[in-house]
Amino acid sequence: MTKGTTSMGRRIGKTHTLCRRCGRVTFHIQHGECGACGYPSPKKRGYKWGAKAIRREDYRHWSH
Repeated sequence: MTKGTTSMGRRIGKTHTLCRRCGRVTFHIQHGECGACGYPSPKKRGYKWGAKAIRREDYRHWSH
């Protein structure tokens, strides 16, 4: 039951890959769903609590 350095060596698989819709590396391979835009759902993923970040000035510097 080691929780440190030895456990880090076991992390080899990729959980996320490129999303076809938004182009970000947020498409979860096993779940088959994008964490950023919600692809393959026809509706784009978005929440009211995310609007605050978009209103901020430094949002344009984020990789969106």
